[in-house]
Amino acid sequence: MNTRRNLLVSAGLLGVAGVGIALGLGATQGARADRPNRTASQLPNVMLTNQYGKRVRFYDDLIRGKVVAINMMYTSCAGICPTATANLIQVQRLLGARLGRQVHLYSITLAPELDTPQTLREYADRHGVGPGWMFLTGAPADVEQVRFSLGFYDPEPEVDRDKNSHSGMLRIGNDRFERWTMAPALGSPEQILGTIDHVDPEFSYRHRAV
Repeated sequence: MNTRRNLLVSAGLLGVAGVGIALGLGATQGARADRPNRTASQLPNVMLTNQYGKRVRFYDDLIRGKVVAINMMYTSCAGICPTATANLIQVQRLLGARLGRQVHLYSITLAPELDTPQTLREYADRHGVGPGWMFLTGAPADVEQVRFSLGFYDPEPEVDRDKNSHSGMLRIGNDRFERWTMAPALGSPEQILGTIDHVDPEFSYRHRAV
């Protein structure tokens, strides 16, 4: 599958034009105390390990109550991954001090059997990744659970098994408000930032890092 078809399939699966309309992930305008967070029941709480060797629960530690942007990659990828990472470096720059505080960026490996925490750390260091951007690996079955729960898959099993055809999309969400959407990882950094801001109704433009 070429990159263009990949983006179109991903957009179709995940509702890139809307907020939280796919996969049953919630899309409310505000958190409600009278009902449970639906996203919590739909995202796995499996254990993952970041590039520093710290073990974290996917939902409890990474998603709960946070504004997040998530992509899938692997360090030996010679296709879209290096370009997407370079583009997200620019998003990192635009977020400034917000990254790791108001907004959390996660890159999850598609090759957990090869990408150890050390390998991910070397990759992150090589690309100039700063604090607040976590690279994650884990047991292959757990990573697959996360991948499917976020919608990073192709409906054609044969295509889905080919790592070279993986989605070039970002899953962007605000768990507390149950607002979820998508953006192309190769979109302009300003557009990606705008999508992140869109799911965060509490964000004030006067706090944006320039």
